[in-house]
Amino acid sequence: MTVRSILDAKGHQVMSVAPGAKLSAAVKLLGERKIGAVLVMEQGRMEGILSERDIVRVISERGAGALDEPVSAVMTRKVVSCRESDTVSGLMEVMTTGKFRHLPVVDDGKVVGLISIGDVVKRRVQEYEHEQEALRDYIKTA
Repeated sequence: MTVRSILDAKGHQVMSVAPGAKLSAAVKLLGERKIGAVLVMEQGRMEGILSERDIVRVISERGAGALDEPVSAVMTRKVVSCRESDTVSGLMEVMTTGKFRHLPVVDDGKVVGLISIGDVVKRRVQEYEHEQEALRDYIKTA
């Protein structure tokens, strides 16, 4: 199973904000869309990623005034990404080792999706359920 199979099921839509957007605007987007991260994009180029964890960290350090700061002051700049051809097991290892909950999917230098740990878990559960069903069917016919 590959990252592509997850994107095919969930879609390729990616929410993004500009680096100069206020942090409060990004928080509003996260809340409205019920998502945990947004990509920070400038002219089609990924500049960083902003997650709930980034927001909690900066508010705990600087207070609520941080909400008036630009996203670029808070975002994670060194973004780890994956490709559509990567395996889900490999993706799980990267996410677990790096303690990432969201990974952008980049192919040929272009962002084509965003995968969350929830997407991965959902797909793995579906895979296990399918395997169990196949085993039950096999046992019934044996």
